[in-house]
Amino acid sequence: MADIYDTGKVAAVADERTTLDTFLDYYRDAIKAKVRGLSEEDVRRRLVPSMTTLSGLIKHLCRVEASWFQHRLAQVSAEDLPLLQGWIDDPERDFRVAPDETLEALITQYDEQCTSSREAAARFDLDHVVPHPALGEVSARWIYVHMIEETARHVGHADILREQLDGTTGD
Repeated sequence: MADIYDTGKVAAVADERTTLDTFLDYYRDAIKAKVRGLSEEDVRRRLVPSMTTLSGLIKHLCRVEASWFQHRLAQVSAEDLPLLQGWIDDPERDFRVAPDETLEALITQYDEQCTSSREAAARFDLDHVVPHPALGEVSARWIYVHMIEETARHVGHADILREQLDGTTGD
């Protein structure tokens, strides 16, 4: 994984789309780096009072990608997106990891979802606006910035969980 300074060099003088894509991809890679080398038991371990686990963070970010890039931006019906099924009625569903959901499978699903998100986002200008139930409208640019913020925040959570597990800090 490139460090944040390598990412910054790529994005420092790039156009806006490249900058947004570069930073979002940096944090997408960072969340996966936080779980490398850990056992299935470790990534499922609850270390805080909430349902948050390392594997749950990967699963949650997978759903968030589908929600913002496919459902909101590309306007795909929630009924057509399995990751969104039942989420409204059970918001903690993202963090519940079934026995058959391995870390490897969750990372594969996340990678596939990120690819779908990139493909969806590439079809729209940053000024493209879509309806949002609470905000009225949001632009593709807003979705990018929100996803950078959301993913980076959860990388911070993963950083803390990883440190609690084995003392590993940083990249």
